[in-house]
Amino acid sequence: MKRLILIVTFGLLAFSCATYYQKNIKFNQEFISGRLDEAEKTLNSSKKKAAEGKERFLYFVNQGTVLHLLGRYEESNYWFEKAFIFTEDYSKNYLNEALTFVINPMTTVYPGEDQERLYVLYYKAMNYMKLGNIEAALVECRRLNNLSYRLADKYKSKNKFKEDAFVHNLMGILYESDLNYNDAFIAYRNAYKIYKGEYTRLFSIGPPEQLKKDILRTAYLTGFYDEVEAYEKEFGMKYEHEPMAGKGSLVFFWNNGLGPVKDEWSINFTVVHGGPGFVTFDSPELGGITFPFRFDPGDGDLSDLNFIRVAFPKYLERKPIFTGANLEANGQISTFDLGENVNAISFKVLNERMLATFGKSLLRVAFKQAAAMAAREKNEGLGLAVSLLGAITEKADTRNWQTLPHSIYYTRMALPEGENVVKLNLNGIRNIDQTKKFKYDIRENRTSFQTFFSLESQM
Repeated sequence: MKRLILIVTFGLLAFSCATYYQKNIKFNQEFISGRLDEAEKTLNSSKKKAAEGKERFLYFVNQGTVLHLLGRYEESNYWFEKAFIFTEDYSKNYLNEALTFVINPMTTVYPGEDQERLYVLYYKAMNYMKLGNIEAALVECRRLNNLSYRLADKYKSKNKFKEDAFVHNLMGILYESDLNYNDAFIAYRNAYKIYKGEYTRLFSIGPPEQLKKDILRTAYLTGFYDEVEAYEKEFGMKYEHEPMAGKGSLVFFWNNGLGPVKDEWSINFTVVHGGPGFVTFDSPELGGITFPFRFDPGDGDLSDLNFIRVAFPKYLERKPIFTGANLEANGQISTFDLGENVNAISFKVLNERMLATFGKSLLRVAFKQAAAMAAREKNEGLGLAVSLLGAITEKADTRNWQTLPHSIYYTRMALPEGENVVKLNLNGIRNIDQTKKFKYDIRENRTSFQTFFSLESQM
């Protein structure tokens, strides 16, 4: 009897542990390895079904991300706009919501996590930036900023993620590229306040050094000399103005690694009724340890068994292989600063809604156990079957946007007008270093933009 219980218990655990990542392993492997043309073909092979299915938000953003990396920015924005419209128009289907209490949340339409909705607009802004449409990029930044306030209103915690510092930083960069130094200074200053406050408190990310330089420069160019002096004292930096005659700027965005993957953790019980009982407790959160308790099988049979499983979502971090980088050109070196930790923000947003998730999961288990008890009153064997079915169908929602970067870094470099060769030096763990070369035709007093993705990560 004891052996049979163990077989059944571990059997149902194995059956019910497949995650969204595992179900889409072909696309994920193609994307991670940088085979983007193949990844696009895989997405297109299920285009009609996926674009109308429960995971259509993820289909839209994966299409947008792959096309962004392929440099097809207009096509990318088509899919990101579809994702944005979907999230704005999304309304709960209460029949489907009811199924979450009978089966599991994977049966419902996935509307996207809050931070994922924000990054849709971030990618749209970056696409417009690469297309040279600065005004359209700024519109997306404003939409993102407004959306962040709306989403933050859902939570009551004082330590909630409320404002995105990096989008204010990006707005400053865009304004400055359009020679609008006044608005650039305001955006940079807003970014600094958020980095210094919310980002330092929640994510241990302080204001980037490049941001401090940008604040001083735009304050000077706007004629805010009192502000220059005040920020020099605050930053412990002395500003020396460098005229841009015969020079232009390169702003380089480095997307490092891949964001987290959703998994699940669960609490599992196998209970024998009417006797001393045998209980197994299994929790990956405790290192995958299983605690078996002895029982006297006596005359018990399978109809005495009851299976209880409750599952909750969690994130698994994929740590980047590369830990730092710099740009090198014409004898000068510019180090990258961390602007956005997508991984940390994802963990924070999930934690903010965990209380509601716990409540829904426990209520779902209560419904399933009530159904098993009702069935057991009619037939012991039927009660076992309903209990087993409830445990097998119990799953956390493991869907998430898995092609986001782990972190976003950036730097700025002044370059002489004309053709320039710039080296990107990547420093990784276990002496895994790489160097990439880029050529730019720099124009006087204009800004060139570059985005680069390092997909290398480890779970």
